Amino acid sequence: MTGMIEIVDVHKQFGDNKVLNGVKVRIEEGEVFTIIGPSGQGKSTLLRLINLLDTPTSGRILIDGTDIHTDGARQMEVRRRMGMVFQKPVVFNTTVHENIATGLKFRGVEHGRIEETIAEALRVIDLAGFGNRKAKTLSGGEMQRVALARAMVTEPDILILDEPTANLDPLATEKIEELVRHYNKDLGTTVVMSTHDMLQGQRLADRIAVMMQGTFIQAGTPREVFSTPNNKKVARFIGVENILEGTITSTEGGVATIDVKGIPVQAVTTLAAGEKVCGCIRPEDVTLHLSHAKRISALNVLEGRIVRMVGIGPLNEITVDCGIDLKVFITWKSTEELGLKLGDTVRLSFKASAVHVMKDTAE
Repeated sequence: MTGMIEIVDVHKQFGDNKVLNGVKVRIEEGEVFTIIGPSGQGKSTLLRLINLLDTPTSGRILIDGTDIHTDGARQMEVRRRMGMVFQKPVVFNTTVHENIATGLKFRGVEHGRIEETIAEALRVIDLAGFGNRKAKTLSGGEMQRVALARAMVTEPDILILDEPTANLDPLATEKIEELVRHYNKDLGTTVVMSTHDMLQGQRLADRIAVMMQGTFIQAGTPREVFSTPNNKKVARFIGVENILEGTITSTEGGVATIDVKGIPVQAVTTLAAGEKVCGCIRPEDVTLHLSHAKRISALNVLEGRIVRMVGIGPLNEITVDCGIDLKVFITWKSTEELGLKLGDTVRLSFKASAVHVMKDTAE
């Protein structure tokens, strides 16, 4: 087995509760496939099905062509080629050494080889010298690294991670992400993980799938999903700040004029006049100018008043009422240099190509 996973029309129901509703996807060998979505949409259930901790109500899950839920003769072999780490660090009430050795002993690995493997694992997870510590005395981040090492010392083809950093601080999260990259890039392990942290999804994933109402409503590279959401639900979930709803009034040369509450917005799209659409504009694609700025080259230039300023890390998120509210990111330094304050009149500009246009379908 090498780690290619194919999920074919998988449904899962608990009583009257439909948790998964026709999930379909192919996860390639050696990739990091990340599932994002609101809580309660079926992410953990799908991971448990892949790991044979539960069975689908209908549909198939194939690993390298084998239907893992019907081929009983191969289920133990399949389980041995997978490792899973849960949201809450799971460690046994023994030493770190004994925790990591569990899977190796179960497989009958020779003692000398176990010792070599554990020594290397402790080095990789940056816990050398911790072998005799009681695992439950460690910090949350350290326990999660032990759980990850325990899963990986058996050299699984597939590593399944269910919100592995949800309860960890930023430094512990960074270390776990570093380990995931190591296992994926250096060992070729296929990684399937769920996360609420969308930035983590972008940092780690080769592909991302958005799960809502028990199915994938969009899947693609991080750039595709975060730059070109395919509907308003995805756009809102991934944090697109500016979503403009309107109707295309005219098109010329691939550029449409969209009427948004009486304000014309120019956008690149192949959709025709008369279509009800949504235009997504990321704040980082909007430029703020003082009201007397001249020679602004972008097709879209709107004037408005600053109504809100919120600090987000090193940036200010500034909301400008242009008849429609638009948000723009600007550094603290630039905010101070421009002397910006609430109530100031400013101008915003953005290119027609910065507007991602999609049909405004009923939700």
